[in-house]
Amino acid sequence: MDTGLAGKTALITGGSSGIGRAIALALAAEGAHIAIADIHQNEQTLREIQAHGVQGLIIPTDVSDEAQVIQMVDSTLAAFGHLDLFVNNAAVTQHQPTTQITTDAWLKTLNTNLSACIWSCREICKHMISRKQGSILIVGSTAQYTQAYNEASYHISKTGLRVFKNTLALEMAPFGVRINLLVPGHFETGLTRQISPDTAAVMRQQIPLRRFGSTPELGAAALLLLSDALSPYTTGAELTVDGGLHLRPLPLLSDEAIQTLNSG
Repeated sequence: MDTGLAGKTALITGGSSGIGRAIALALAAEGAHIAIADIHQNEQTLREIQAHGVQGLIIPTDVSDEAQVIQMVDSTLAAFGHLDLFVNNAAVTQHQPTTQITTDAWLKTLNTNLSACIWSCREICKHMISRKQGSILIVGSTAQYTQAYNEASYHISKTGLRVFKNTLALEMAPFGVRINLLVPGHFETGLTRQISPDTAAVMRQQIPLRRFGSTPELGAAALLLLSDALSPYTTGAELTVDGGLHLRPLPLLSDEAIQTLNSG
């Protein structure tokens, strides 16, 4: 089936690795030109994108800095002339119990995961409004459905993305700009490799499909939501790709373990 993405231009934050890389490669395989904005520069990812015969570039960006986000958008438009697709994917997490949340960790998480999306979409939507077209995909998390210890800041930031998606979809609809949310569960990425082997083993048993996701499995889901040919009447929607994780409870801690979290 033709996705209609050939020749489109796309900007992806956090696109050098993990979920962002998988989406970038899926789009490149469909013929889209790709700009990656990332604090890390992965030349291998860039080469893999360009191997599909499309334009590719990396824009060094710390998305927790508003000025760098604005420059990221300007650099993409300067390189491509226009922007058809935006994927907000960059994210960090800080594992801190509620009585030990530091201001630096809180602000880094909130700005990287939530503020960066707001800043990016503010700038990009001005451009898309002028062209009366565009598609934006925000990468969320099943954290919006479930709770977990040590992750209050991360959960707040990801839940905020869902609320922002709804408002943005309403406001952009008259201009033909679609906004949707991709909700991954536990995928094997640098972010999730921080989980201990024991916890990972328990989590696999809580996922109905009994395994973690592989990032290329998100590529098709992203294409579906980004494509005007495949989803012309879809905006403000959420697509959960998690092996059924949201249907099951997360591993629980004992009272003693919870008390230990906040006792020091």
